[in-house]
Amino acid sequence: MYESRQHTLLPFDRFLRRWLRHMLAAIALLLVSLGIGMAGYAYYEHLPWVDGFLNSAMLLGGMGPVDAPKTEGGKLFAGFYALYAGLVFIVATGVAFAPVVHRVLHRFHLESGKT
Repeated sequence: MYESRQHTLLPFDRFLRRWLRHMLAAIALLLVSLGIGMAGYAYYEHLPWVDGFLNSAMLLGGMGPVDAPKTEGGKLFAGFYALYAGLVFIVATGVAFAPVVHRVLHRFHLESGKT
């Protein structure tokens, strides 16, 4: 998928397209995860969709839930969703910025190999 160290640096317009694809993949992951959280809060805690959105978005953003769960199912869901949300945040950040990190390292390698 990425160019190896033997290849030249990817032209900037192709790099931007690659970065856009990665950003769209990260956004899709976040939207699916947000939908899972909203559905879980609606099912287990009987929260309205807007409140489920708020709780899910806060967990995905690393802030924590707004409404404390009241049912056992809701508590289990909230706990597992919080663990999942922490991992999704890390994965989405990695996916979104992998092309930038690769380009910086590739450029550094090309410049260091010229000496």
